[in-house]
Amino acid sequence: MMLMRTDPFREFDRLAQRLLDDTAGRPAAMPMDAYREGDTFVVSFDLPGVRADSIDLEVERNVLTVRAERPGPADSQGRDTVVTERPYGSFSRQLFLGETLDTDNIAADYTDGVLTLRIPVAEQAKPRKISIAAGGSGQARQIGA
Repeated sequence: MMLMRTDPFREFDRLAQRLLDDTAGRPAAMPMDAYREGDTFVVSFDLPGVRADSIDLEVERNVLTVRAERPGPADSQGRDTVVTERPYGSFSRQLFLGETLDTDNIAADYTDGVLTLRIPVAEQAKPRKISIAAGGSGQARQIGA
């Protein structure tokens, strides 16, 4: 498995945040998709309205941390807000990556409010053929994927 696990309480936190409207002091949720495409593991995060220079990526011991900041409206004085549904402030998400991923070669791209990470599968985790000598004949044949 490429992605070992995510926070099991993430959905509960999102629901509680919506019901209680308690955004102060807690990072907002960051929706994500993750899938394998050939020998690459792809993870995409929705970060609309976030400037690329406010995004921070860090990998430590196979834990990938994504942080971003989305500033609120510049001038809120004199405003009579009717609806506020768009989250502002700090966003953070951690993913626990499997040992089979090459975390030294992560490529990141930020286009149209979507941060896409491409993480290659480590060479040692890729399927390979193994030569086996057949019954003392000394001749090897290929077996495997």
